[in-house]
Amino acid sequence: MKPNDLRKVSTTDLQKKKIESTQELFNLKFQLHTGRLENTSKLKLLRKDIARINTILKETNAEGVSI
Repeated sequence: MKPNDLRKVSTTDLQKKKIESTQELFNLKFQLHTGRLENTSKLKLLRKDIARINTILKETNAEGVSI
């Protein structure tokens, strides 16, 4: 997912997407350790997507706080 696309999404939707992505990452890791995962590149992509979501969530929180 592109960062510009994520910036257009609301904060609540980003939080929902983060929860879904972390659950999917858990399931993929479980499949990896049980030997059923065929496409291991999906793990890397999902971790990067979660990191992008976290970054954008922190950016939006920083914009909301005035010093």
